[in-house]
Amino acid sequence: MHIGGWYPITRLLIEFFAGTLSANPIQEMEQRMGRAAITFLVLSLACTPLNTIFHWREAIKRRRALGLYAFMYATIHVTIFVDLDYGFAWSLLVQTIFQKPYMIVGLTSFLLLTPLAITSFDVWKMRLGKGWKNLHKLVYFIAPLAVLHYAWAQKGDLFFLRGNIGRPLLYAVIVILLLIFRISFVRKLLVSLRERILSPFRRRDSHPHPEPNTYQA
Repeated sequence: MHIGGWYPITRLLIEFFAGTLSANPIQEMEQRMGRAAITFLVLSLACTPLNTIFHWREAIKRRRALGLYAFMYATIHVTIFVDLDYGFAWSLLVQTIFQKPYMIVGLTSFLLLTPLAITSFDVWKMRLGKGWKNLHKLVYFIAPLAVLHYAWAQKGDLFFLRGNIGRPLLYAVIVILLLIFRISFVRKLLVSLRERILSPFRRRDSHPHPEPNTYQA
């Protein structure tokens, strides 16, 4: 998981120093770091359904790390935008943000993700108590916002399925499914279906195997 976590930035740095990025390297770096952030955010969102439906407890153990990788890449994405793209020209930056609504959506998702990353550690879980779980439910709102920001920034129309919308559409479908899996009756239905599929195999394993006939005349 950690190899995968560091792969996007490592590959980007290698290509940057090798001079093999596109004719617009700043835009490419910004977009690739943004896609990495969404990818890890979606992976962190998938951990709970994987554990609930398939009893894959290892996924729950990796959820926090995946979320922190998402925040790391989102921070790099924003830093490239603010520094390399606009050179910390705050007046121009604010003007551009209000002229392009998808930037407001992206900034909102990043600002909401920040307290989740800060409070992801066990010490905050103890300090916040029940409030910690409610705070981290914001991810159900952040993930769709991040996908909407990505889709809106592309040259296409996600709602009318026109233009460069392949990747945003894929992210949108996955996020919608992961949110549907969290609905109580859907979760119970999937768990029940899993039990029905596995029950014949469990019965077969539970039957005692006959002892081999060791009697010799």
